[in-house]
Amino acid sequence: MSKETIFFNRPYMTGKELDYIAQAKFGNMLAGDGPFTKRCHRWLEAQTGSNKALLTHSCTAALEMTALLLDIQPGDEVILPSYTFVSTANAFVLRGAVPVFVDVRPDTLNLDERLIEAAITPRTKAIVPVHYAGVACEMDEILAIARKHGLAVVEDAAQGVMSTYKGRALGSIGDLGAFSFHETKNVISGEGGALLVNDPALALRAEIIREKGTDRSRFFRGEVDKYTWQEVGSSFLPGEMTAAFLWAQLEEAQAITNRRLALWDNYHAALATLERQGALRRPIVPENCQHNAHMYYVILAPGVERQAVLEELKRHAIYAVFHYVPLHSSPGGLRYGRVQGSMEVTDGYSERLLRLPMWLGLTHEHQEQVVGVLGDALAKA
Repeated sequence: MSKETIFFNRPYMTGKELDYIAQAKFGNMLAGDGPFTKRCHRWLEAQTGSNKALLTHSCTAALEMTALLLDIQPGDEVILPSYTFVSTANAFVLRGAVPVFVDVRPDTLNLDERLIEAAITPRTKAIVPVHYAGVACEMDEILAIARKHGLAVVEDAAQGVMSTYKGRALGSIGDLGAFSFHETKNVISGEGGALLVNDPALALRAEIIREKGTDRSRFFRGEVDKYTWQEVGSSFLPGEMTAAFLWAQLEEAQAITNRRLALWDNYHAALATLERQGALRRPIVPENCQHNAHMYYVILAPGVERQAVLEELKRHAIYAVFHYVPLHSSPGGLRYGRVQGSMEVTDGYSERLLRLPMWLGLTHEHQEQVVGVLGDALAKA
């Protein structure tokens, strides 16, 4: 009998997506900022407490908007972790800025707030904490450093929808925040993202930048008699069918999160023995953080050959993956950025991190199989 394939990820559908897409189609409103977009905006603002939420066609687009909103200029510096997706750096490199890579904490793999001040120079404009795996960075410390030095804080909360830090929604704590609704995330629209504008002074400009640099949004609200080009911008809106799909997901966001947390907790309990044996380390979630179970990863013990473990899992039709190649050691990072201090944690943990299958529809039997094969693979390794 052939083994059932356990995929790394399978996009989850609530069942309402196609109905809402049909409603958008028959409503003859397919471009951006239609009724479904507005519903999503209201939901995001209510859920996060952000001053303004704006859907974008990707989290990458939302991050690019933050660089425009902060008027990032060539030669400016932006502090961020190296252990993140390329969009975190690209958004600022596109404006001519220099990403300054700082090491991550060994517990959460988030930007190490203790290393930030040493990276600040007269050219520094912003700090960009990335909430890895939906677990919050130490935001109070980061905000205090930013206030002390007059810097902006942009939260890359791509993985952080429905996560909180001391009761505050991720993405709503800094000056600006960015969400992702990519199909690999918890709440999805295929591609898609959102910008959270928490500084009210930036809200109107955010609308203008998102609408190709025009005041089109004000025109449709009746605040001006025509819309015109106001400043540099681009087309960052998603279509209404994307928003309709997303609305079906946002309606079920809490239920989705609860079900994922149950899967995460099951992995966590099942892997405790392997951790006690020293074969791996499980994720660490600080007490003041409520995560969203975006992913379940383990840190393999030093000396374990990760590729051999991955191949053994694949031999049993289990598809696990590693994660980022650190930006500072990538060709683009070497070309456009600079490193501040040691990158010991980033370099070491990036080579030992292994992500396990995690998606709604995964059963406890699937998880038992994953943990069992992983244990056997580690024993061989």
